[in-house]
Amino acid sequence: MTLAQSRPRKRWLSLLSRLPGRPATGFRFLLRVGLIGWATLAIYWSNLPRGELRLALALAFMAFGIWALWFARAPRMRYAFAALFAGVLTWWLFIPPSHDRPWREEVALMPRAVVDGDRVRISGFRNFDFRSRDDFTARFEEREVSLSHLNGVDFFISYWMEGPVGHTFVSFIFDNAPPVSISIEARPEKGEGFDPLASMFKQLELIYVVGDEHDLVGLRTSHRDEEVFLYHVQASPEAARRLFLIYLERINELADQPEWYHLLSNNCTVNIVRYMNRAGRTGGFNIRHLLNGLFDGYLYSAGLLDTSLPFEELRQRSRITEVAQAADGDPDFSKRIRESLPGALASQGSKRTTPDRSPPR
Repeated sequence: MTLAQSRPRKRWLSLLSRLPGRPATGFRFLLRVGLIGWATLAIYWSNLPRGELRLALALAFMAFGIWALWFARAPRMRYAFAALFAGVLTWWLFIPPSHDRPWREEVALMPRAVVDGDRVRISGFRNFDFRSRDDFTARFEEREVSLSHLNGVDFFISYWMEGPVGHTFVSFIFDNAPPVSISIEARPEKGEGFDPLASMFKQLELIYVVGDEHDLVGLRTSHRDEEVFLYHVQASPEAARRLFLIYLERINELADQPEWYHLLSNNCTVNIVRYMNRAGRTGGFNIRHLLNGLFDGYLYSAGLLDTSLPFEELRQRSRITEVAQAADGDPDFSKRIRESLPGALASQGSKRTTPDRSPPR
């Protein structure tokens, strides 16, 4: 082997010799990898207009970071990396969310709510008629409900694939009107889908979809092939009203000021927990707040679901996928998906009684 051929090999051996062997060394290694990886992805998913430019700059940053932190002998190169990383971080922090984008039609309109004493008027109420996930009759409506007739909360969890991650949302139940369903979601643009990794780098804004259960639930069961479970939350009417008003406040805040969706910090379940806390929940963080496909188990362990049945039996009986598919297009959709549920969930439009319990603990 010639001297020229041996140099690249010696460099790689030198790099491998620096791989983590002790806790402190391992921490430094992971920290460097994390900093380079985060900034590389932040550049790639930045607000620069051209994809080729973003990719070129991201790869250049990654190459410079590896060289500066592992190969360069001069300490000033580490300082140069730190300054460059700080610049990327500052740039990323100042990328603003917006309401002015070419949105997909399903999320084109931000809902708003006006609370006038007992009356609540919701505009931008979605009541689409879906024939497939991409073929639908768009219909945004205005709905009015009465706080005094709100007497319960139901919880939905939907799975697009088997595992510990799903989508969670709630419906507020009225004894004189159809349920009001609220789903906290990412807001995609036309031609854009949901990307979990990209959602952590300011690629998707946040929206609260407020609509009819035939729309929000039926879309998932009949057109997205998702498995959906429905549970009644054991909360008093007063607690349900507090939670509803908190949701309405956030809906209006978001309509006034856009926010970024974030897979870990500003998503469906994390926000549900936040609003439960504001409504009176006590208790700390639970890993099932992030692994939200297990969130029904958390609610059960907190005594917020029907505990007269073992959890696995309750869960099996709470699966509504086929019932919702059979009820697709039925004006009594909300009633039909509850008829066979445990705990004798009240039908849409009928008086429903719930134990006088506090919000989640």
